[in-house]
Amino acid sequence: MKNLINPLLIILVTVVLRLLPHPPNFAPIAGLALFGGAYLNKKYALILPLIALFASDLFIGFHSTMPFVYGSFLLSGLIGLGLQSKKSVPTVFGASLLSSVLFFVITNFGVWAVSGMYAPTIEGLVKCYTLALPFFRNTLLGDLFYTGLFFTSYELARRVAQNPKKAISLR
Repeated sequence: MKNLINPLLIILVTVVLRLLPHPPNFAPIAGLALFGGAYLNKKYALILPLIALFASDLFIGFHSTMPFVYGSFLLSGLIGLGLQSKKSVPTVFGASLLSSVLFFVITNFGVWAVSGMYAPTIEGLVKCYTLALPFFRNTLLGDLFYTGLFFTSYELARRVAQNPKKAISLR
């Protein structure tokens, strides 16, 4: 079943999805990181989302908080590795929520720490997190959507490959 996954195609699709117009922070990278961790060997699992992120950043642009962004997606890949033996709707859902929370905490800490947009005080950090809350909603929704899309698409393709006649049965 491993041949159902074409890393180059996944990177291309993810880059295109990230470049298409979308609400802020509604992006496929965390979903790809979780999916890669759950289904790919460790080498590809951790590098695939970072390649897709870098390729799309070539078009979107680079910024001072990139180490925090890339680091948070690396953590998402590690969370995905933990799903390899326990893929179920509740565990994948929980992993997606955890990934979203970590992304929010890590990247907004990075914005506070290196962007110069906020005072280097506890009050500045609180203000940064407070002003980021509207983006967190989109992060949660995007991560849940794309995680569901990647996992469901793969499982459907796997079922079709195993037994095409039963794959679309509702029984």
